[in-house]
Amino acid sequence: MSETKKENQEDRTDTAKPERRRLGGDFWRLWWANAVNSVGDGVFLAAMPLLAVTVTKDPQQVSVISAAGYLPWLLVSLPAGAIVDRHDRATLMWRFQAFQAVVVIVVALAAAADKLSVPALALAGFLLGSAQVVITNAAQSVLPQVVPAKLLQRANSNQYMVQTVGASSLGPPVGSLLFVVAAALPFAVDAGSFVVSAILLATLPRSMGHIGRRAPMRTEMAEGLRWLKNHKLLRTLAVLLGVNSFCNRMGLATLVLFATQTLHLSDRAYGLLLVGEGVGSLLGGLTSVWIARRMGSIHAFVLALAANVAIYLSIGLAPNAASLAAMLALCGFVITLSTVVTTSLRQQIIPGQLLGRVNSVFRMLGWGLMPIGALVGGVVAQELGLRAPFLIAAAVRALCLAAALRSLLTEARTVREE
Repeated sequence: MSETKKENQEDRTDTAKPERRRLGGDFWRLWWANAVNSVGDGVFLAAMPLLAVTVTKDPQQVSVISAAGYLPWLLVSLPAGAIVDRHDRATLMWRFQAFQAVVVIVVALAAAADKLSVPALALAGFLLGSAQVVITNAAQSVLPQVVPAKLLQRANSNQYMVQTVGASSLGPPVGSLLFVVAAALPFAVDAGSFVVSAILLATLPRSMGHIGRRAPMRTEMAEGLRWLKNHKLLRTLAVLLGVNSFCNRMGLATLVLFATQTLHLSDRAYGLLLVGEGVGSLLGGLTSVWIARRMGSIHAFVLALAANVAIYLSIGLAPNAASLAAMLALCGFVITLSTVVTTSLRQQIIPGQLLGRVNSVFRMLGWGLMPIGALVGGVVAQELGLRAPFLIAAAVRALCLAAALRSLLTEARTVREE
């Protein structure tokens, strides 16, 4: 076993008891907060593109609104990681969720007054995304201190399963239906979900992961960068996740236009279409731990990336809504599988005192290309048609996976030997 892993186990001796086999009350409070918030996110994710289409039908402007929500992963991730390692993580989560509630309430009021514009929606997306960067980092950094290391895959599976089901299956149909009734209504519901989630998070014990100020923030961010740079496996996973996320947003940034214009779906049908991804995510959550144990974590990750190549190719060629829904379901399955695997590996390998900062670098690489992918997707859709972003994304994914495959398989053997 490597020295890093030994240090990591020592760091968590006091916070995660190996003999414990149940996830515990603190975890389930996190889970319920995630569940409530995820349904609200699903309502928002269905309503926001529909609201954007009422403001503009230009693919590039729609992609700008989509990109704004993911831009914080590129710009805010590094300072967010240092903040998470300095402050109480549970407190950060509920405070930033309260901030998100305020932002969404403003969107609801603006929608009710018909005072929206592309810049306003882009700003709202950026503010919500910035808060989400801190919340996500804090949640992933808290989890290893809430559950034992041996239960991390199960805990992550439960978290991502409810997250994707809420955001993809339960929330979107509600969001599209509420949007038909009144444009402001789904955003009011989302704001309520943030408030309930914040209340649940505020009940968690304090000082969970609080390390405090030790050095200038710039120095601490650099420490996280160096650590990931020197870890070959996690560095490779981060780069591949970045390419995968870029391709994901390249296609999905204009999915609402592809569904409503190319396949001629109604606003209500668009919300129902997104249910397929949630169903796939549910199955992925139920089976991801079993698949990772049978195949090994790295092999499961490679399988997910290879499957995504075929899925995006099929989406680009989809002749009707049924085939698109089926591919979105498969997409949800493999995204949940790859997310559970990579998140659990990070939590097991990265030392506890560095978890927030290294996670932030990983997510910056993994998610920072999303806004660029969304913008590229808008341009590609404008110039080559609404099917083209999915087809090009499939080709890019295939080339990058082929380039990294040998290195990944070598690392898989190393991990198994350890």
